[in-house]
Amino acid sequence: MGLNYMSLLTPSKAPFYGIVLGNSSTPIGSVTHPVTFGTEQNFRMEHIKFEVADFELSYHAILGRPALSKFMDVPHYVYLLLKMPGNTGVLPLRGDLLKSFECDKEEIAHASSIRVPSSVSEILTAAKELSLNKDSMPSKRPI
Repeated sequence: MGLNYMSLLTPSKAPFYGIVLGNSSTPIGSVTHPVTFGTEQNFRMEHIKFEVADFELSYHAILGRPALSKFMDVPHYVYLLLKMPGNTGVLPLRGDLLKSFECDKEEIAHASSIRVPSSVSEILTAAKELSLNKDSMPSKRPI
C-alpha cells in the first residue's frame, strides 16, 4: 500500500488460514490506520486494525467483518454495492466488476504456482493410501 508501517507495528500471533492455498501465514504484526470512504461532501472515517502479512496477493488490504461492522455497512454482493451511513446521508460505494475479475485471475495464477508444504503432501499421500487399502483400517468393536 506504499505505507511506512514498520515502526508502527505491534506484535500479532493470529495466523491467517485460507488466504494462500495450502499454507498458513503468521502476520508480521498489526497496525491501526484511519480508513475513509466517500467524498468531502459525504464521507465516513473509522480507525481499523490491520494485520500485516508478508505474502504476495492481488489485494493490498482485505476488510473483514469486524471492520465492515464498524462502518455499519449493508453489502449487496450481486450488485457489487456497499451502503453505509455518511455524515450527510447514505454513502453508496460501487465495486468494479472488471477489476474484481482481474484480481481473481491474478490470485488463481499465484495460488497455482505455490508449492504445498511437504508435511501436508505427506499427510495427503498417507490418507489416500489408507482409503485405497480399507483392510488396514481398524474395525469398530462393539461396546
